[in-house]
Amino acid sequence: MRIVLGVGGGIAAYKAASLLRLFTESGHDVTVIPTEAATRFVGTATWEALSGHPVSNSVWDDVDKVNHVRLGHEADLIVVAPATADLLARAAAGLADDLLTGTLLMARGPVVMAPAMHTEMWQHAATRANVETLRSRGIIVIEPASGRLTGVDSGPGRLPEPADIHAAALAATRRGGALQGKRVTISVGGTREALDPVRFLGNRSSGKQGMALAEAALAQGAHVTLVLAHAEVAPPRGCDVVRVESALQLRDAVLAALPATDLLVMAAAVADFRPAEMVATKIKKNDDGTDPVLTLVRNPDVLREAVLARDAVPAREDGAGPLVIAGFAAETGDATADPLTHARAKLARKGCDFLVLNVVGSDLVFGEDSNEVTILGADGSESAPVRGTKRAVADAVIGHAAGLLAR
Repeated sequence: MRIVLGVGGGIAAYKAASLLRLFTESGHDVTVIPTEAATRFVGTATWEALSGHPVSNSVWDDVDKVNHVRLGHEADLIVVAPATADLLARAAAGLADDLLTGTLLMARGPVVMAPAMHTEMWQHAATRANVETLRSRGIIVIEPASGRLTGVDSGPGRLPEPADIHAAALAATRRGGALQGKRVTISVGGTREALDPVRFLGNRSSGKQGMALAEAALAQGAHVTLVLAHAEVAPPRGCDVVRVESALQLRDAVLAALPATDLLVMAAAVADFRPAEMVATKIKKNDDGTDPVLTLVRNPDVLREAVLARDAVPAREDGAGPLVIAGFAAETGDATADPLTHARAKLARKGCDFLVLNVVGSDLVFGEDSNEVTILGADGSESAPVRGTKRAVADAVIGHAAGLLAR
């Protein structure tokens, strides 16, 4: 595969040397295009030695080869790491004032940008707008890592590890399928509701099924955002991740993502109740032996709120088709009805497009690598039970959603 590695002018440029080595050692042909500022951090001799190709950042070198056109046309993949705030801004504006930005405008294949900058720059409204502009054009902008930055500063804005960028970049070349160009938001994991500074109410959700859904959506070409509560497994590379703790935080994150979402899958185990108040200090055992009394209040119905928000806007601003919303029902059954009956009633209450039913218990589904689900449609349809690994289940769920989006 022919890869162009663009290197922006930030201190993290030195990490791009490791990324280059990962690409070349896995058999890819890599041309490095550093910006002029990047060469102040890492010289062209380093890039030439590691890539085996001449390195230039000027449109005036090898003019007969028309490099500012040729390199973008021929590249199967373009990766920019680090992508500084300045480089993101120039790319979003469509500038072509050096070889790298000119090459980005000529790109025919996937483009992956890995930002690196100080926290304040990453969180600035201008940078956020530039990132959204790039993503709206199909460019994959990886979320930066959080950690030590230049000097004593620490926070989000750190360049992701080269291995993570390498994996996300190669995943981008495999994208394509029923969700190509679609934006998918998936809520994952179990929420935690604070009792005091050290205790919380939680549940047994491992997040495995939600992560499998993310992998399946990525494989079908989607741009995936995870609204991630507590989970036992790491999110797949290539996703944007919004981390939350409580049901209220999850609700806010989901509703914020909704306007730019084509498919919402509510796979998180959201707590139905939370303490009426969080005690500011650790709850102590009473010397007189009396037990504390815990008062619970209902959490918002996030799935129902998302449906109402969707239905309140009859036409999408981007002209896309209607948003598809899927819910999950983890049911146990009781003296009043079996799990399927409970799930059908839930589907009617929520108003979503389809509901994925799985029967749960202390030894079923939670934390396991396999699952069994039934997909119930708002039109009264019911799938045959889907049994297998959680990835196999995820493929069935994402495939069902893709069919609805295609209508």
